[in-house]
Amino acid sequence: MEDLHNTPVRVKSALRIWERNLRTYREKWYYSLLPNFFEPVLYLLGIGLGLGAYVAAGGDFEQGYVVFIAPGLVAASAMNGAAFETTYNVYVKLVFRQIYDAMIATRISMKDVILGELLWAMTRSFVYGFIFLLVTFFFGVPLIPEMLLAPAAILLTGFCFAAIGLTFTSFIHTIDFYTYYFTLFITPLFLFSDIFFPVADRFPQWLVWIAQATPLYHGVQLLRGCAEGDLTAWLVSAPYLLIVGTVLAAIAIQRMHRRVIY
Repeated sequence: MEDLHNTPVRVKSALRIWERNLRTYREKWYYSLLPNFFEPVLYLLGIGLGLGAYVAAGGDFEQGYVVFIAPGLVAASAMNGAAFETTYNVYVKLVFRQIYDAMIATRISMKDVILGELLWAMTRSFVYGFIFLLVTFFFGVPLIPEMLLAPAAILLTGFCFAAIGLTFTSFIHTIDFYTYYFTLFITPLFLFSDIFFPVADRFPQWLVWIAQATPLYHGVQLLRGCAEGDLTAWLVSAPYLLIVGTVLAAIAIQRMHRRVIY
């Protein structure tokens, strides 16, 4: 066995490794370059021109900024829990480890597999969101009766994003595409879904409409309504998350079935 401490450093060999990585990067540079450009730009727009401009213009948060931002961060935690589980983790099982092929060789159907993954993603999402929700109470979020609906809001948010992640995974054929998913989808949602500042008070109406059509925006409204004691948003946002999640879950099941079976 080679003695690590007595092995000399070979600069030429190290340069060969560097060259190998360069060649690989040249084949797929566009997967990483564009997201690395867009992410800081999105943060500049969201935090600098969004929150910064809103505060500079005298924007006010009626119950304090903590009560405003905390529900949105809970929704974002639920989103992240579902997003990571149904992207990288599912892709590794699907492509690299081929676990699903082994599963369907038994009496388990592909529908059972995807429903199981959906439930597990919702579970992780709920754990992330609920733990963060408990933390927010120590920072001044009020313990009011409406907060009893907060766990349901976390589950609905997790369900919708689990379905979105599974659908995206069912279409891609290289793991590099997740860079786009997180940078050009998850990050903009995090910045422009009413978490840090009221988008309706800062952006043109057409941008507000786009924000209000996104799933995280509705998860934020559900949880903020619980924190502020106003459940009006549940009339629209709860059906939205349920319907979008159900439709995409059905698509994910169909796509995954075709991908694994055929």
